[in-house]
Amino acid sequence: MNISDKDIKLINQRGLTVEKVLSQIETFKKEIPFVALRDSATIGNGIIQVADHHQSELIKLYESRIANLDTIKFVPASGAATRMFKELFKFLDNYEYEKESLNAYTNYEKANAIRLFLIGLEKFPFYRVVMRKVRSSYPNFESLSEGKQLYVFVEMMLKEKGLNYGAFPKGLFPFHNYSEDASTAFEEHLYEAAGYNCNKEALSRVHFTISKEHLTAFKGEFKRIEKKVQEKTETRFEISYSFQKPETDTVAVTEKNEPFRTEEGEILFRPGGHGALIENLNDIEADIIYIKNIDNVVVRKYQDEVSKYKKILAGKLIEIQDEVFRIMNALDKETPSEAELKDIKKFLVQQLNVRLPLDFDKFSEKYKLEFLRTSLNRPIRVCGMVINEGEPGGGPFWVKNERGRLVLQIIEAPQIDKNDKRQQDILKTATHFNPVDLVCGVRNYKGEKFNLTDFVDPETGFISKKSLNGKTLKALELPGLWNGAMSNWISVFVEVPLTTFNPVKTVNDLLKSAHQTKLFS
Repeated sequence: MNISDKDIKLINQRGLTVEKVLSQIETFKKEIPFVALRDSATIGNGIIQVADHHQSELIKLYESRIANLDTIKFVPASGAATRMFKELFKFLDNYEYEKESLNAYTNYEKANAIRLFLIGLEKFPFYRVVMRKVRSSYPNFESLSEGKQLYVFVEMMLKEKGLNYGAFPKGLFPFHNYSEDASTAFEEHLYEAAGYNCNKEALSRVHFTISKEHLTAFKGEFKRIEKKVQEKTETRFEISYSFQKPETDTVAVTEKNEPFRTEEGEILFRPGGHGALIENLNDIEADIIYIKNIDNVVVRKYQDEVSKYKKILAGKLIEIQDEVFRIMNALDKETPSEAELKDIKKFLVQQLNVRLPLDFDKFSEKYKLEFLRTSLNRPIRVCGMVINEGEPGGGPFWVKNERGRLVLQIIEAPQIDKNDKRQQDILKTATHFNPVDLVCGVRNYKGEKFNLTDFVDPETGFISKKSLNGKTLKALELPGLWNGAMSNWISVFVEVPLTTFNPVKTVNDLLKSAHQTKLFS
């Protein structure tokens, strides 16, 4: 494999090393093995269902500690809104209003999304803004055919000559309609954060990972809404931003596993996926970090419900941390008695989902203590899990790790062998879904911050096929942020209601009740 001096210079400029690039190429050659599912996680088998009285206790525990904790909300927000409008872009490409009526077009089975968009048009938070732009550009708008009216509306909404929403980051796209104005996902995350992520000085810290080119726009949006949100929530906000680091990019290869080169002859590098954000997360200084995707928000009348369950998850984290830290401090002082060892083993199995080796009781005292320390001295994540209703994405499973032990993980569909009937049968038994609703403890029992990159499983990335300028390439995604990047954390899964999970994957999702301020008009 030829790596030229020019290649080496490019690699170094990106903060990468030749060794790292060659290692990634070896990964393509070896391929990434599929996970070995052993069972789906269910209530009582990896997922906790918190009783009502315990919910109240966890909320009280969290509220009694929050004043003395350093907390921050971490929001991956670099995604573009383009994918939300896939069907609308297809409509602009395919619909010829001069040749076909809108009624005929929307009667096609494949035009269901356009039909729904048209029916709900006036309920969208961007409707009034787009219509003002349309009417100023088309004074004769009312005289146009229904088909052309919709066409120019969508064109004005998405294209550069109009509002250019098609190029917006998802976080700055209007999500919700209020009497005073429309609210972006970015703004809703601030209102939500004020409900549970607020210290004794009434300060809420929120961190967004964004694309560098959108920094000015995000800062401008915060400046526009800061005073309003601060007054309504009686909370001050400290907003910070970071970008996916170029040194987390991965090399693309040809189908023969040679470096894929651009038309200029340069090696092509691609973003490593959301798993690269473990580096950004590792840079955060906090006791507790909440993680939630940019598009998973609700209108404000439902935010108390969201805050309630976030406090329950955080309370569970504190409850677990208290016991982990107590045990670790005790192990530093003396060897546990048989009775104490029995209690620790019970805590590991019942609360932390640790499966003990079958011959654990035969271990020497030295190796027993080593196993206990290794099992306990890790970052902790408490993850909300919702009932599976067929949403695409990952879920909680018991898998067999490289040491042959059963461990609890969040697994994505591409990690599972679709040609293995047994694995697919296990996949079908999944009762719960991962909504990306995490509360993380990233300090050890001595108050020191863990180096989160030490707990990544590098064997859990993805290899996918893409194309550039008509040529096929293979791309490598790093282990996902809540998948392989947290593979070696302590994982606790807690059932939360579907009301806490309201992502906006397509523009029509904004018509769902969680995103509507008025259900009837």
